[in-house]
Amino acid sequence: MKMTEAWIRAVVEAIHSTPSQAVIYLSGGASQSLGLLMSVPGATSTVLEALVPYSRVSMVDLLGKIPASYCSQQTAEEMALLAYNRALKLSSPGAPVVGVGFTGSLASSRPKLGDHRFHLSTRTSNQLYASTVTLSKGIRTREQEDTVSSQFLLKALSKACRVVQQTTGSPLSESDSLNELEKQFTEDEELQQVIDGQICFKIYPFSDPPNAERKIILPGSFNPLHDGHLKLLEVATSLCGNGYPCFEISAINADKPPLTVSQIKDRVKQFERVGKTVIISNQPYFYKKAELFPGSAFVIGADTAARLINPKYYDGSYEKMLEILGACKARGCTFLVGGRSTDGVFKVLEDLEIPEDLKDMFVPIPAEMFRMDISSTEIRRSRGMM
Repeated sequence: MKMTEAWIRAVVEAIHSTPSQAVIYLSGGASQSLGLLMSVPGATSTVLEALVPYSRVSMVDLLGKIPASYCSQQTAEEMALLAYNRALKLSSPGAPVVGVGFTGSLASSRPKLGDHRFHLSTRTSNQLYASTVTLSKGIRTREQEDTVSSQFLLKALSKACRVVQQTTGSPLSESDSLNELEKQFTEDEELQQVIDGQICFKIYPFSDPPNAERKIILPGSFNPLHDGHLKLLEVATSLCGNGYPCFEISAINADKPPLTVSQIKDRVKQFERVGKTVIISNQPYFYKKAELFPGSAFVIGADTAARLINPKYYDGSYEKMLEILGACKARGCTFLVGGRSTDGVFKVLEDLEIPEDLKDMFVPIPAEMFRMDISSTEIRRSRGMM
């Protein structure tokens, strides 16, 4: 059954009705898909970004390398993975995201020796879909081949967004060939991909996301999670006024071996029990966290703030410290600083000498609103875990 204009519009409307948000990378075809997605109200809530890396230089810049083939299934999958990671960074807190990669070699102004074909891939948190379509030569114009590839992309996107379709229409003819691959990822596989750096983070939205774009993030190891952590994030959220409170654990530690999948899952269970959202990332450094979570407010202790502004951790360079933290500031990130007992002395933000150019990045959490001297280390020691 061919895809009619009314059916296509219905699919696009259904895509926009889902909570999914997408980043789309296209090269060599399916250009009409963007127009179709943008022609229906609701596109701004679905399409986070669309990019057309058409030239070879643009494709190399996107992939960060010269691909073995510019038009291949591998390239489409790599584009989809890049789009997925980009969508994670741009998406609303807790929204399911989709990355779409497309590369094609369609009819052109000169006859082609090879097949007219396109490769499409979609990536979600737990699924990879990949397909290769070889079109019959000589039966369609370039515009018609672009129409076919665009409709095929919309159908794949609707599936990735978990749209329940009313019909199984297809833009392909009987003489076209289609090869498809679908792979499901387990939770363990997703976490391993975070550890290995394939995906930038995995979010466990155990709390209902508020209507807010900004994340309020309390990073830590949370071994174990305790009442002080919960209270600190609660107070920080009240100070921000509006935001999505999240805890964040980096699977990669600057000074220790990476966490194992089983260790991560054990720590995640703590947040599930109390109904709090936690993000598993692979970035232990705050300047990298700022790249992952632009516009976020990070909740830290005064001891961490002291390390952040200490040139010792920037190869001894005061200028390098200003440059790196200035880049965090440019990304709209701030630090909410709570008091912390260090070597028996309770220190607050006002005890630190914050560089003048960075002062507006650091916001104090008043001691009268939050003060709890207990630490995870002390709890582990009291439980005989050390």
